Amino acid sequence: LHLEDEHGAFFLKGRRSTLERFYTEDVEEDSIGNESNLPKKPFLLLCHGQSAKFDVIFKPTRAQRLEGKIHMLVRDNYLNKTLIELVGEGHKDEFTLDGLEEDTQEMNADSNLKKDIIDAVRVNHIQFGDCRVGRSCHKTFTITNHTCTNVMRFEWEADAPFQFTPKVGHLPPGCSKGITVTLKSDDPGTFRRHLVKCKVTKINFEVPQRKVQDWDDQMCSVTWKDTTRKDPAARWPVKEKIVETIPEPAHTVVEESSQEAEVYLSALVAYTQLKLSTVMVQLEDTLPFQTRTATFEMHNTGKVALEYSWVNAADSEAVQKPHSTTPMR
Repeated sequence: LHLEDEHGAFFLKGRRSTLERFYTEDVEEDSIGNESNLPKKPFLLLCHGQSAKFDVIFKPTRAQRLEGKIHMLVRDNYLNKTLIELVGEGHKDEFTLDGLEEDTQEMNADSNLKKDIIDAVRVNHIQFGDCRVGRSCHKTFTITNHTCTNVMRFEWEADAPFQFTPKVGHLPPGCSKGITVTLKSDDPGTFRRHLVKCKVTKINFEVPQRKVQDWDDQMCSVTWKDTTRKDPAARWPVKEKIVETIPEPAHTVVEESSQEAEVYLSALVAYTQLKLSTVMVQLEDTLPFQTRTATFEMHNTGKVALEYSWVNAADSEAVQKPHSTTPMR
């Protein structure tokens, strides 16, 4: 294996099991382990049915698209050359979205395969998978401010049935904030790469930054206020809990600092459907201390997982409906 990398951004690392099959001299199979000869050229020996695993590590040295190649040569068959292309894209972004998934549709798109230039795979996808109608499904990731001096303001342009929490917030320099995406739909549907944009701008406060606390639209203040109602058993009035949303600190937007981030959301929202082979299980007459068993079948005819558990019903109840606990596909 030969790694060709002009910028030194790619690294090839063998797993422990793979390193055990590396040799540094031309020896016969029956003399492997004999270290009497001086090492020559390293090679990897794979017997029939064996495999070797490698990790390819990308550590960009500059903010641009970088390419590399791995050449694999097979001994006694130098015409059979395998070429593995390495493509990465280095970024020096002022903010990043971390904890997202690879966009497999973009990676496998026919348009990319037909290009002479292979694009780096973008990590900007959230896959919810199967979600039941009326149930909340959650995914989380983080947004990070990589600047040293600038405060950033972010705002998600999301619509139903997706909800971003927090939707609006501030990011101090060098800080991160967790974002939760919630999907709850009362109607079945399929979402394929539903686009959501996040607008990010640099802001300045009207007061010194050290006097401004971190803020987002989920922050609240709690106070207790006296009411006119009195507790007969006490001499003091009843207090009422007041929860108020903290307003956004006054700020100005830095001109020409607006940026956008894109996130794609995919999900299948459908009803669960349960089919039972019977609703009455008849057991044969059984003597005391003997055991009788009967069987019946449950079928999930829906498109999403059905969760259930069994609960002993009261004598007055004829049938106990399934209750969410164990998933069944």
